[in-house]
Amino acid sequence: MVVTAWLPRLYPITDVDISGLSHLDQVERLISGGATFIQLRDKKAGPRDFYHAALDCVKLAHARGARIIINDRVDIAIATAADGVHLGQDDLPPSAARQLLGERSIIGFSTHDAAQAAEADAMPVDYIAIGPVFRTSTKANPDPIVGIETLGEIKAGLSKPLVAIGGIVLGNAFEVISAGADSVAVISDLFSTGNIEQRTRAYLSVLSPESPLK
Repeated sequence: MVVTAWLPRLYPITDVDISGLSHLDQVERLISGGATFIQLRDKKAGPRDFYHAALDCVKLAHARGARIIINDRVDIAIATAADGVHLGQDDLPPSAARQLLGERSIIGFSTHDAAQAAEADAMPVDYIAIGPVFRTSTKANPDPIVGIETLGEIKAGLSKPLVAIGGIVLGNAFEVISAGADSVAVISDLFSTGNIEQRTRAYLSVLSPESPLK
């Protein structure tokens, strides 16, 4: 199992529709802003198109010292030599993904409440995602809001790193980390200003252990 030191406080997730950019353009700008751990997420692209996009992103990221996680698609993660995969409740079970990916790959798993998170803690995964923490517009039919207080309670019962997702913006990101999350996954707000590099740097500054908000 991979050790937890690799997980940074900021975990960007790409979105072609929201950003209006290709995955490669997003990854390039996120890395230029300081991101080192990025998930490629695309619910619309066909397997062939997503494979080629992911392959380009992995090559760029690895050349610049960053890691790429593939949303849902274990096959594409393997084919592109990505650093790992992020799985949802309805995707391939983590145990099966681990058999295919091996011990060195990173596997993340989405949960939406305390019971799911506790169950995931016993699975062969490297981190657990919980959300939505706040109201979000990224998903058409989002799960019930978890909230800050419940987030902290869930983290207290886990042995694995916790990634918070859903409705996280620059103004509440540090609050989420303070509540117990090890990392915040951000989609929409990273693309909200039109300057991805600058927005990424702003998040890294706010989330730094030396942040004045601490």
